Amino acid sequence: MTFEREREQMIADIESGVAFTRTMTGRNHLDPRVMKAMRLVPREDFVPTNMRGSAFRDGALPVGHGQTISQPYIVALMTDLLELTDTSIVLEIGTGTGYQAAILSQLARQVYSIERIAELARTAQRRLSDMGYQNVETRCSDGYLGWPEKAPFDGIIVTAAAPEVPPALLAQLKPGGRMVIPIGLPYSRQELVLVTRDLQGETDTRDLLGVAFVPMVEDT
Repeated sequence: MTFEREREQMIADIESGVAFTRTMTGRNHLDPRVMKAMRLVPREDFVPTNMRGSAFRDGALPVGHGQTISQPYIVALMTDLLELTDTSIVLEIGTGTGYQAAILSQLARQVYSIERIAELARTAQRRLSDMGYQNVETRCSDGYLGWPEKAPFDGIIVTAAAPEVPPALLAQLKPGGRMVIPIGLPYSRQELVLVTRDLQGETDTRDLLGVAFVPMVEDT
């Protein structure tokens, strides 16, 4: 199956989501480069085989180990908010199946992605490599600590909710950089937050809209 009709419906759903939330996000439309990446990356290959038929619906899907693949609209919006260029170095926290990393790889020079759950990390690395995403490097570690030896980052995207912005991640954000992260506790209100750092190193935090993410997994 090619899923072309479903893929175009996904794009239409993303555009509808952007229109519905524009007063909250400040986005009347998304960068055409982001929308092109959403079309090009085969989302159906990043969900469990028995869920391929549901891959394009505008909702999160379970991928095992209590984790999910985010709904297409949220993937597109969070990617757009990073405002990446083809020279950007970006950090992702929460590799999952590798879908978000694959999207980022179309827009940035290099993607570093951290997954705490070992089986997901192994599977995602193998999938991304087999599919030819050569500018993505993954590892299994505590996302709260970031990836300091690869810092600083032009963009940081966190695909699981934290109770607050992790200090280590904030420290690894480059001046002029942007971080997108859901903040809040599990099963309670969460906010998608945009953190920007100006060229003088000062940070600004803006709440955008309510979201629902699985919690970040932290080493204890």
